[in-house]
Amino acid sequence: MDTLSEASSIRLNNRIYEMQAAGMDVITLSLGEAFFDIPVPSFEGLPSAKIHHYSHSRGVPLLREKLAKYQQASSGAPVDPEREIMVTAGSKAAIVMAFTALLEPGDEVIIPEPMWVSYPDQVRIARGVPVMTPWYETVEGLASYITPRTRAIVVNNPHNPSGRRLDADALRALHELADRHGLFLIADEAYHEFVANGSTFVSALEHDPGKRHTIVCNSMSKNYGISGWRIGYMIANAQLTDQIIKLQQHMVTCAPTILCYYLAENFETIIERTRPQIQRVVGARNRMAALLAEQGVECLDGDSTFYLFASLGESRLNSEYFAERLLHQHGVGVVPGIGYGPSCDRFVRISVGTESDERLVQGISALASLVHETR
Repeated sequence: MDTLSEASSIRLNNRIYEMQAAGMDVITLSLGEAFFDIPVPSFEGLPSAKIHHYSHSRGVPLLREKLAKYQQASSGAPVDPEREIMVTAGSKAAIVMAFTALLEPGDEVIIPEPMWVSYPDQVRIARGVPVMTPWYETVEGLASYITPRTRAIVVNNPHNPSGRRLDADALRALHELADRHGLFLIADEAYHEFVANGSTFVSALEHDPGKRHTIVCNSMSKNYGISGWRIGYMIANAQLTDQIIKLQQHMVTCAPTILCYYLAENFETIIERTRPQIQRVVGARNRMAALLAEQGVECLDGDSTFYLFASLGESRLNSEYFAERLLHQHGVGVVPGIGYGPSCDRFVRISVGTESDERLVQGISALASLVHETR
């Protein structure tokens, strides 16, 4: 346990929750979620004899069927709802179970930076060794980090924290790398809905419809503004899913039954209600990127999700000190870039999913001012 650290973004947000509880006003540009206008759910009409009890450890059948069709529509890859999909208590659980199933002690997982803050510790939980690559490394350059102990590459697409989308060429190169070296490709696609109209999301399944080496982890919690519900899912070949389900059965039995039934029965309605709101928040992300550029602050390339990874430029502060000062002097919360990998200490992550446009502009302007003040 001493090798593990707290998730930096969650630790920071817990602190902001405490500040807000004490009556302080904080412009929160640090939360890894988007706030949507969603009605309070009604569980009327759901099967009362089932919703309070265990369900199938692969997930409620109707929800699996709808997720399989939904995934096939977005990727073009067929998904067997009986054997190739498992509903989990959040996508984090799916990722940890995938690592646990794949890794022997000492096996390595390549993690490109900026990485989602949990990947390295999730690998360590599975007794593996995280191998981070710097943020400026290319997909082709990942080959130089492969050793006889390398077991998998994990990618987040669209990307937290930069908002970058992997195109078909990049994904094709990753699949070729996996084939050439006998690796698994773990694709965390938790933000796949957060893509602007006119842009294209390419799932890792498009180039591996047979799932010979691809594991996709996804999130209903994230995509539909219900992060507190903790509902995710994993798609993999039947042989691997048959192994991973053992972990699900011994750790949590099944994802929350009542929530799965609700999502299954209201699947299409939730998508219809949240997609316009997703477009709104992606639009806000790109407007704030333009505002930062106008004020002389560069961000890593991206156009999706609700995140920006902003450079500190010539500021003399590292990301920890910068975030601390921004919070205490300006009442604006951002996540230090160092949490996304050793090569990322000259960045901070900004999230635009939880504040009004007026407060976003106020927070972005305060951040840009502090960058220039601390040169």
